[in-house]
Amino acid sequence: MSRAEQPSRRTVLAAAVAAAVASGTAPAAAVTAAPPDRGARDLGTARPVDNRAWTTYADWRCGGAQGVRAVSGARPGVVIAAPAGTTDYTDPHTGTTAPWEYATWTSPVHRLTVPATEVIASWNAHTPAGTWIQVELNGTYSDGTETPWYVMGRWAAGDQDIKRTSVDDQTDGKSTIWTDTFAIDDAATGLRLVSYRLRLTLYRRPGTRITPTVWRLGAMGSDIPDRFTVAASTPGLAQELSVPRYSQEIHKGQYPQYDNGGEAWCSPTSSQMIIEYWGGRLTPEQLAWVDPSFADPQVCHAARYTYDYQYAGCGNWPFNAAYAATFHGMQGVITRLGSLTDLETLIAAGIPAITSQSFLKTELTGAGYGTSGHLMTVVGFTADGDVIANDPASPSDEAVRRVYLRREWENIWLRTKRYNASGKVVSGTGGVCYLYFPAHPSPRQRKALAAVGVR
Repeated sequence: MSRAEQPSRRTVLAAAVAAAVASGTAPAAAVTAAPPDRGARDLGTARPVDNRAWTTYADWRCGGAQGVRAVSGARPGVVIAAPAGTTDYTDPHTGTTAPWEYATWTSPVHRLTVPATEVIASWNAHTPAGTWIQVELNGTYSDGTETPWYVMGRWAAGDQDIKRTSVDDQTDGKSTIWTDTFAIDDAATGLRLVSYRLRLTLYRRPGTRITPTVWRLGAMGSDIPDRFTVAASTPGLAQELSVPRYSQEIHKGQYPQYDNGGEAWCSPTSSQMIIEYWGGRLTPEQLAWVDPSFADPQVCHAARYTYDYQYAGCGNWPFNAAYAATFHGMQGVITRLGSLTDLETLIAAGIPAITSQSFLKTELTGAGYGTSGHLMTVVGFTADGDVIANDPASPSDEAVRRVYLRREWENIWLRTKRYNASGKVVSGTGGVCYLYFPAHPSPRQRKALAAVGVR
C-alpha cells in the first residue's frame, strides 16, 4: 500500500459545496516583466479542473527570466545562461551546506478557469549530476489577498547532490502545503485560489557549465464538491493494453530506508509498469546498486528515485511524474479525471493511467484488502465495462492483473468523502490520476489527452 494519502501527511480533496465565488474578478498577482497569461484555457467550466503547462519555446520566452534562456529544438525548455547569483543551501536531510549558482524563471500569471481549493504542480526535467531544481507557487485568493511563495518541491533525478524533498510547515492561515498539494484550509468559507504563477529555480555547482533543463512546468487546480457517491458512467469500451505487471509485495523488506520496503511501493511500482509500457528501460549500470538476488530490480530503482526524504515515502505525486520523465522521450503530469469515460478515452488511444483510491475491504470486490491510499494502473476494460487494473498489491507478478467491478471502482476513485473502518468520515481522492505519455504524442493521443484537459 501507499502512504501517499495518509490524512496526517496529505490533505486529499474534500472541498465543501460553497456559494459561487463572487465575480471572479479579484486582482491577479503582479509579475515583473511578464504580462498575465492569456493562453491555454485547457478545460471548459463544466469540468471542475484546470490544467496549465508551459512547454513550448514561446512559453519559455514569455516568462520573467533572471539568468536563464529558452532553448528551442525538438523539446523546448529553459536552461541556465549566466547565473543570477550564488547561494548556500543546507540540506536538511544530510546537514551539508554547499554553495550553488542559481537562475530563475517565473511564469506569467495564470487565471484559473476553475477557482481552486487544491493545486498540484508537476514538472519534467533533466538534472545531471551537480544540478537540481526548485518549484514554487504564489497565488491570489478570491478575497484579493496573496499567498506567500510556497515551495512545491526541491528535486533532482539523482540523490548524490541533494536529497529530493517536499517542505513541511508552510501555511499562511488560509492555505497549507500538504507534502505536494496546495490546499485551502477551509473550503466551506468559499475562499478559493483564483490565479497563480510558478517560479522555477535552476541550481548548479559553482564554476561549472552544466545546467538543468526543464521541458515542462505546470499545475492542476481543482474544486471538486464533497460527495460520498458519484454518478455511474455508461460502459463504452472493451480493450486491454499490454502493460508489464509488477508486484510491490515481492519487495517487502527490501531497502527499508525507502519507506520501509516494498509493501509501501505502490506508486513507484505502478510508475515503472507504465514507463516500461512506453519502452523505458534501465541499464545494467543503473541497476548495479541493487542486490542481484532481488527480482524486478527496476522496482527497487523506482522506489529509490521517487523517494521524498521529508515525506519519508515514495508516494509524492509530482516526484513520480518527474521520475517517469527522466526516461527518454517521455513526459508526465498529475491531473484529476471526471469519470471512467475519461479513462476509456485514454485507453482507446493507447494511454494507460495510474489512479489513486482509498477503500474498505468490503467496498472493492476481489481486492482482499482495505487501504487509506493506494495506486493502481488501469490498463483496460472488459466487455461488461469492468475495470482491468494492474494492482501492485498482489502476491506475485502473475497475480497483478485484476478485474474490478465498474461501479465499485469508479466510486472509490472519484468520491471525496468516505467512512473508514471506525465509521469516521475521512477524505477520498477525488479522481487523482498520473498520466505518462510520449514527449511527442501521436495525433490520436494528443486528441485524447486534450479531451481530458491535458496538453
